[in-house]
Amino acid sequence: MSISNYAENKLLETIKNTSFAVTTAYCKLHIGDPGEDGTNNAAGETTRKAISWAAASGGSMASNADLAWVSVSTTETLSHVSLWDASTAGNCLWVGAMTATHAVTAGDNFTIPSGSLTLALD
Repeated sequence: MSISNYAENKLLETIKNTSFAVTTAYCKLHIGDPGEDGTNNAAGETTRKAISWAAASGGSMASNADLAWVSVSTTETLSHVSLWDASTAGNCLWVGAMTATHAVTAGDNFTIPSGSLTLALD
């Protein structure tokens, strides 16, 4: 996954003692590369799911609970995610490709299993 321009600037600003905190991050689904701003190729399923995280270690952290979309709204192939600082609108924090694409049919359930969503700083 790649950190967004917004988050890059906010992290850099913390060095100047400028506060930056994200209370809750939310995951949005995409059918293609969302771009640095997370606004391209949005999935028809627009609900963002709140993410809870395990403790960071070794420069990375992973989700510690399933992210589940019940009865998705659209038949499509999901390939990417973006992370946001709000359940609607807000600022994109991170974007990335899934390890594999996932074809879903309207009415299907789709889950990103606990531990499968990982952020890393290298």
